[in-house]
Amino acid sequence: MTAVDPKKTWRSLYSAPREPELMTVPPRPYLLVDGAGAPGGPAYLAAVTSLYPVAYALRAAVKEATGTAYTVMPLEGLWWAEEIERFRELPRSAWLWTMMISLPDDVAAVPAADLVERTTAARDLPAPVRLEHFGDGEAAQVLHVGPYSAEAPTVDALHSFVEASGRELTGRHHEIYLSDPRRVAPERLRTIIRQPVTA
Repeated sequence: MTAVDPKKTWRSLYSAPREPELMTVPPRPYLLVDGAGAPGGPAYLAAVTSLYPVAYALRAAVKEATGTAYTVMPLEGLWWAEEIERFRELPRSAWLWTMMISLPDDVAAVPAADLVERTTAARDLPAPVRLEHFGDGEAAQVLHVGPYSAEAPTVDALHSFVEASGRELTGRHHEIYLSDPRRVAPERLRTIIRQPVTA
């Protein structure tokens, strides 16, 4: 058996400096669940509860098919609102999101789409999980250290960096949760804040 940590294989996509930088993010296979409402609310919890069983079922299938046991990737989220210019003013109940988990290329060795469907049905998961490719393309990113509720200054600094670079914001605000909030103190949480940009 070969143990693989995709975060190390794709280190440039799952690490970021404390100062903003530009990068290019190619499309990768992902498990995704769409929803609306506050983080931690019923819809959000249903999404997360549905993603992980499917992610681990795919991992088991890949291990059986190839002998490679990979580490399940961290949770990620895309966040937006119908009135994006008012995102920060809106109550969290008005937020829209897609929660997702990246998959390694090894999933091509198994009938992944069929496994997603069968696992969702067999486990009676509360939210529909889909499999598709996603990539931010050209983006700016920065590492935020601290509680999620204190992200605003980090996001502002990232947006200022984008403006100073002569680019414009596009797409959806992207967060990658490198830390498990159940095990890490709020002040030590590490989150990559990523924003697609256009020239």
